[in-house]
Amino acid sequence: MAGIAGLANENRYAEVSEMLRRISHRGNNRMKIIEAGETTIGVCWNDPDAIHFGESGDRVFVSDRAGTEQFATATAGNGEFIFSRDTLGVAPLYKGYLPDGTVGFASEVKALLPEMKLLEEVRPGYGTGPDLVDNMQTDMQSGLSVMQPDALAMRLKQVLDDAVSASIRNENTGTWLSGGLDSAAVTALAANYVGKIKTFTAGVEGAPDLEYAARTAKYLGTEHHEIIVGMNDLASVLPEVIYHLESFDPLLVRSSLLNFIAARIAADNVSDILTGEGADELFAGYHYLSSLPLAELTDELLRLTGKLHNTALQRVDRCASAFGLTPRLIFTHHAVKDMAFAIPADYKIVNGEGKWILRKAVEELLPPEITWRSKAKFWEGGGVNEKLSEIAENTISDSDFRKERVLPNGWTLTGKEELLYYRIFRDFFGDDISLSWMGRTDTCTTVA
Repeated sequence: MAGIAGLANENRYAEVSEMLRRISHRGNNRMKIIEAGETTIGVCWNDPDAIHFGESGDRVFVSDRAGTEQFATATAGNGEFIFSRDTLGVAPLYKGYLPDGTVGFASEVKALLPEMKLLEEVRPGYGTGPDLVDNMQTDMQSGLSVMQPDALAMRLKQVLDDAVSASIRNENTGTWLSGGLDSAAVTALAANYVGKIKTFTAGVEGAPDLEYAARTAKYLGTEHHEIIVGMNDLASVLPEVIYHLESFDPLLVRSSLLNFIAARIAADNVSDILTGEGADELFAGYHYLSSLPLAELTDELLRLTGKLHNTALQRVDRCASAFGLTPRLIFTHHAVKDMAFAIPADYKIVNGEGKWILRKAVEELLPPEITWRSKAKFWEGGGVNEKLSEIAENTISDSDFRKERVLPNGWTLTGKEELLYYRIFRDFFGDDISLSWMGRTDTCTTVA
């Protein structure tokens, strides 16, 4: 990916240069700034394929992109911006206002603070978040409901394989191998296109994910990199993770720690990283979904997918871009997404088993203990849950939690762990911002 930034005023080279410096981790090899059309816009990048930048008539434009599936674009003219963003929000984009009313934008919030206080997230789907569901429904394929399971699984496997093939640009490609089905399936397919694919896993010693990732790597013959993480490692990396995430949401932070640590190692070995994010939302991988009536399942999956830009996709983008990696998300590829929502709900959950049709599609590629392994939460499978709870309990007293659990904007923190993360977040970004741009998971509540 790349980093983009700009201000709706000419002659703001110094300010835009500083904005790009704050997000230079997204691309520290080259930087370019244009002053035209009463605006100043710029981009920093490593990979020239990750940008789209230039002038067209009286307009200038800049885009952070990883192919047609992942993009965030700002088009400027006459001192105004038009923003667009991919349907799922894989590529991030934020806007804000200086005290004098000047509009600015950037790939990350840290480029806008502290000068800008009124911040907003440019919503996915060309800036029209409410259109997200409609976009998905419009793209749905027909005819899948009458296909037999075996034929449907074979077709899904081919669609996934095509998405993997389209995402691999060279041999310098690896995968985040979590130990679960989704990353294992991506790795198995990618191994057909990369000589000896590199895989990366991080976890606490004895964590189940380490064992299952190692099994998968051995079965597929990958060049496997395993990182054992201790409590001191988690504590020391926590500020970096929160700084890059720009969030104190406990589930997001918790799930990002191991990704971040694995990304650091991956960046020394590959330029592109394939991931399995999005499969749980598209194919019903979460445990609670099996208790829903099938008639409600598709709507719930649409809702979950609509929140991905603030959850798994944000984690992937920030952990990868922190080290200049380009993430390649297979399950958010439009053909995979479209097919997923066209598959009948009763093929996604069978006898309480989530992602059933996905498991059928890849069962010949992987050993049964991987294909049919029950889902574990990422942080639990990696062994970080107890460690983080212990760190929070040792850091924050009961009285401090009671005093600080309600934030200035009215949000109520869910526990000591979230307060720990908020304190770190506040040290970086201050406590006088609205936070309206920051997504929170369903477990987070607000004060009435």
